[in-house]
Amino acid sequence: MTPAIELATKYKVAFTVHQYQHNSKAESYGDEAAVSLGADPKQVFKTLVVELNSGELAVGVVPVSGSLNLKAIANAANAKKAAMADKLKVQRSSGYVLGGVSPIGQRKPLTTIIDSSANNFSTIFVSAGKRGLEIELSASDLANLTSATFAPISAS
Repeated sequence: MTPAIELATKYKVAFTVHQYQHNSKAESYGDEAAVSLGADPKQVFKTLVVELNSGELAVGVVPVSGSLNLKAIANAANAKKAAMADKLKVQRSSGYVLGGVSPIGQRKPLTTIIDSSANNFSTIFVSAGKRGLEIELSASDLANLTSATFAPISAS
């Protein structure tokens, strides 16, 4: 049981856990998840951590079919600039390993922004906190669990 699953359980959120065999040679964790689950890559979301110009970290949740627009997430987080955060900072802050970073149950709560496209689906998939483990839930439940806002932060 990961912190993400524990938090979803604690708040009685409707969710489904999906497990698949992670391939350590996979080039993209997100693409691997979408293919392994047989899910639409627009419905499977990756968790990316950025460092804002203030030095604070923030979380962007975007479809694996696209990429994170750094200007858009900076705007959504009321910052001037954003850059991808250092891997060690991400792991220390989140408590998760890269490729298994969940937006839910992070060690240190961060400003979280979910791409608006998540609202196009009744449920979305995000990492459940381990490589090869995804949690499927509604975008609104994800937002409630992470105190997130929605904004168009994906670049297709």
